[in-house]
Amino acid sequence: MGLDSKDIAIITELKRNSRASVRDIAKKTGLRPSTVHNRIQQLKKDNTIERFTLKLNNKAAGENFIVFMAIKTPKDIPPAVFKDKHIKEAFGITGDYDLLLKLKFRDIEEFNDFIIRFRKDNQLTTTQTSVVTATIKEEI
Repeated sequence: MGLDSKDIAIITELKRNSRASVRDIAKKTGLRPSTVHNRIQQLKKDNTIERFTLKLNNKAAGENFIVFMAIKTPKDIPPAVFKDKHIKEAFGITGDYDLLLKLKFRDIEEFNDFIIRFRKDNQLTTTQTSVVTATIKEEI
């Protein structure tokens, strides 16, 4: 099912605040509350909305050391590895590397412990690590 302008307006408001009430979303979009409610239910049913979540302040959450790591590996990494609390996002990519991970840590020591264990446990060929120095924009 394709998204129409009403769906896009509702999704835009939910991105701003997923805890907004149906009534508030209706006011901001100019739609009737029943329409907003029904559309949200349909978006969930269609799996357009997979889940509602929140955006944390990285520093307050103790995850202010952010790293992107490109990985080259001769074998598949077991799915259980991606359940590690430090791996926030994982992407299969094209080019010289196979995977790109977004990782978050409390500090450099926690990152160091992770990377030593991760490289050893997964027999990685090559990694390229970039440490984030400033968060310009971060969305969920």
